[in-house]
Amino acid sequence: MALLPPPASPSSLCSFIPRPPSLTLKSTTNLTFSKRRRSVCTASWQELVGVVVLSAIPFTAVKAIANSALGESLQRRLEERKKVAVENSSRFKALAQNARNRSLWYGEERPRWLGPIPYDYPAYLTGELPGDYGFDVVGLSKDPVAFQRYFNFEILHARWAMLAAFGALVPEILDLLGAFHFVEPVWWRVGYSKLKGDTLDYLGIPGLHVAGSQGVIVIAICQVLLMVGPEYARYCGIEALEPLGIYLPGDINYPGGELFDPLNLSKDPVAFEELKVKEIKNGRLAMVAWLGFYSQAALTGKGPVQNLLEHISDPLHNNLLSILNLM
Repeated sequence: MALLPPPASPSSLCSFIPRPPSLTLKSTTNLTFSKRRRSVCTASWQELVGVVVLSAIPFTAVKAIANSALGESLQRRLEERKKVAVENSSRFKALAQNARNRSLWYGEERPRWLGPIPYDYPAYLTGELPGDYGFDVVGLSKDPVAFQRYFNFEILHARWAMLAAFGALVPEILDLLGAFHFVEPVWWRVGYSKLKGDTLDYLGIPGLHVAGSQGVIVIAICQVLLMVGPEYARYCGIEALEPLGIYLPGDINYPGGELFDPLNLSKDPVAFEELKVKEIKNGRLAMVAWLGFYSQAALTGKGPVQNLLEHISDPLHNNLLSILNLM
């Protein structure tokens, strides 16, 4: 009796009934496509609605506070001290301009991108902005308005690249050192898992799901909390937060104040002008580094730290030429 198969149920008997192949393929295909289409549309609408709602919260909150009694009280307090703050800001900008005029990194005597090699550098690049080495081989900076806009974009992308590089390198380093275990420490695999709909434990803590399919909303919350305020102020100008009683003494790229300079790094005008140059130089390096991160991920499927360790251990066999030969 043990060798006899169990009795077939009516549903299992139906599987033995022959069906036309085209009908089976068509019905199965339609069912699969309909399920896939339905699930994709539902997820997309949910994520879209969540992001829109979360993005509207800060603007709605700012508007509500500005029109409330609390907002009126904050604005009155700001008006009382704004005159002194404007005077201090004007005084600091004058000191910063003097520091820029005396600095090695600004003006006509600043270093150039070709060093001592003679070259006809563009006359419209006068060294007023940090990181101006006279490089503009296609003439993008001829228009002063466009030049300022490009600089704003460059500063923004440079800061993003530095933050992203930090987030890509630190988890892999901690995992390789054994200081902290991540389910997926490699930066591009985390994003790939999220796109597949997998669920990962954030920081290796069981049950703390951030990078899975439901983590899009959580990531949107983080982006809203960290970026909407600065982006709103950058887009509308430094006066955008004055209805909340917040005065920003700087400009669109360097707002300053307690909100954007809590460590008071800009207290020394000379050091502050040099920090601007260091920031843009490191930001450009980070943007170039991300080109390397993308290329390494596409060619090796590994993280940048692992690629570096393998290259140091055997530079003759672990390099770009050997990888291209293997491909």
